[in-house]
Amino acid sequence: MDFIDEIRAFSKKIPGLTEKILTEEGTKNALIMPFIKILGYDVFNPNEVNPEYIADIPLKKGEKVDYALLKNGEPVILIECKSITSDLKKEHATQLYRYFTSTPAKIGVLTNGIVYQFYTDLDAKNKMDVKPFLEIDLLDIKEPLIAELKKFTKQEINLDELEDYASNLKYTREIIHIINKEFSNPSEEFVVFLARKVYSKMMTQQAKEKFTIITKESLNQFLSEKINERLKIAMEPQTSTPQNDDKAQTIQDEETNKVETTEEEYDGYYIIRAILTEVIDPSLVVMRDLQSYCGILYENNNRKPICRFYFDGKQKKIGVFDNEKREEIIIPISDLKDLFKLGDHFKKVVAMYAIK
Repeated sequence: MDFIDEIRAFSKKIPGLTEKILTEEGTKNALIMPFIKILGYDVFNPNEVNPEYIADIPLKKGEKVDYALLKNGEPVILIECKSITSDLKKEHATQLYRYFTSTPAKIGVLTNGIVYQFYTDLDAKNKMDVKPFLEIDLLDIKEPLIAELKKFTKQEINLDELEDYASNLKYTREIIHIINKEFSNPSEEFVVFLARKVYSKMMTQQAKEKFTIITKESLNQFLSEKINERLKIAMEPQTSTPQNDDKAQTIQDEETNKVETTEEEYDGYYIIRAILTEVIDPSLVVMRDLQSYCGILYENNNRKPICRFYFDGKQKKIGVFDNEKREEIIIPISDLKDLFKLGDHFKKVVAMYAIK
């Protein structure tokens, strides 16, 4: 099972466990230890996972962090656990801060078993940052963040590259937060910045109020136009790329002629094209409907599958592909809008084909 699949499967179990977890110890056993195991660490091997790890600090001996994940005998990740009922937004990571400064570990994690906040020392060496560079909510899985989480598994963790991808994650997260805030409620600074580009008169209070309204309307119009533009491009008639393929190609072409494509399959196809307009010419995305599934291909090549639709049954499903072009998992979806959640995966697949 792939890493993302393990995370998804574990996520689905959590709601059925929460009512029975009443203590911090219960949170550790039911949620945090299985999570550590998904990261690839043997929770029963003290050479990999050391519970109650001693992290002595000046003037205070015997301080213990809940878990230390080890590499070559040295702690690389410290995990401070709270009860499942704890609100990490209100929790102060002061304990974790003390442990971080007194050990060689470069990553500190604060968690209540559902939310995991990852910290490091980007702002000042050997001092844990105030803000996390990565936050994972297992009840609200965002696939791009899970791809980043995978970098902290036992198999993939690379301390030499930690600073680069931690800083990228941190600043990307903060910029996205600022953009969201400005789009929903433009600040005076942002309004004045834009107004100065088009308005040469004095910026009185009345002018600021006027441009605040104009800025909001402009941002909404900009978003609307961008969405419509992508949908328009995505719905342009598909073009076919001639292929000199084998018998399998001929058989699929014959099978395609016998199948009637549904409206849902067309809608799904247009959504995939809309998603991929960011990275490729959408005309390269082609739909080929077969009796057993509806395939979405890159360059109309059955050896370059992007995904497959299984919409004929009661439960709609999406087949996705790995780096070896194998259909690694079939994902149930409740609505075609769920395709947008897989957007990053589709982009990675076509990027792989484009590079090759």
